Amino acid sequence: MFVPRLLLMGAALLAPPILSFAQTNPSSAAASVRSLPAAAQALNSPAGPASTAPAPAAPAGPQITFNSVHVDGPYIAMTFDDGPHATLTPKLLDLLAARHIKATFFVVGQCVAEYPEILKRAAQEGHEIANHSWSHPNLGKMSDEAVRAQMRKTDDAITAAIGTRATLMRPPYGSITSRQKSWIHEDFGYRCIIWDVDPFDWKRPGPAAITHRIVSQAQPGSIILAHDIHPGTVEAMPATLDQLQEKGFKFVTVSELLAMARPAPPKPAGTPKPAKRPPGAAAAAATPAPGGDAVAPAPDAPHG
Repeated sequence: MFVPRLLLMGAALLAPPILSFAQTNPSSAAASVRSLPAAAQALNSPAGPASTAPAPAAPAGPQITFNSVHVDGPYIAMTFDDGPHATLTPKLLDLLAARHIKATFFVVGQCVAEYPEILKRAAQEGHEIANHSWSHPNLGKMSDEAVRAQMRKTDDAITAAIGTRATLMRPPYGSITSRQKSWIHEDFGYRCIIWDVDPFDWKRPGPAAITHRIVSQAQPGSIILAHDIHPGTVEAMPATLDQLQEKGFKFVTVSELLAMARPAPPKPAGTPKPAKRPPGAAAAAATPAPGGDAVAPAPDAPHG
């Protein structure tokens, strides 16, 4: 009898702590978990520790800015800014027609409104027409509303003159912000065209200098800047175009050149940096990788 009584008394002494543990308040347990460091909470989580892997990068958007294009053949694009001009643009069109060369004209809206027939002739002869603003201001220093008005008025003038909308634009002086390029592309569908060959013809160095600068700098995929409002530029074109053809270059519009774009081959390790361009070389940055966005040159004088 003594042994069974001891067993019953032992069981009674053990029962309260066990009962107390079983009835622990859930809210106090939660509070104790909240007091743990974040890392310990992650380890105690039913889902296990949180992943620390970086989020996947967002896919790159379409490339909307071009200085030049990597192509497989000897193709280049001649571009002419700031026209149409009453007498010089028709003379240039005659030179291009005689050589069966197609070019791209980045036109100023005010000039389009004044000379719509000249623009109509250029389009009918197969040249590409693109937007170069209404009055040639520095877009990079303007409000969105003002830039939109410049683009819209010129877009309307081009459409009225040739019956179709432009698909390309070039900011005057090459001055434009990345944010402006983005919303202009969204609103108008324009791709932004800069250049990689600049003869600085607006400084009027003479026809021979203009020809030398263009011919010496041109390479496959180049977008060449010139202006059809300067007499010396138009005077330089016969020799310039003939010498480029003699070197084997073939002329296409900018949109045709963009359609030929191919991924640039990777550069081998240890490739030396390219030498600095001589005076008169392109002011624009190098062509970005596919999907990238070029940085436009800051305007230092009235070119572009």
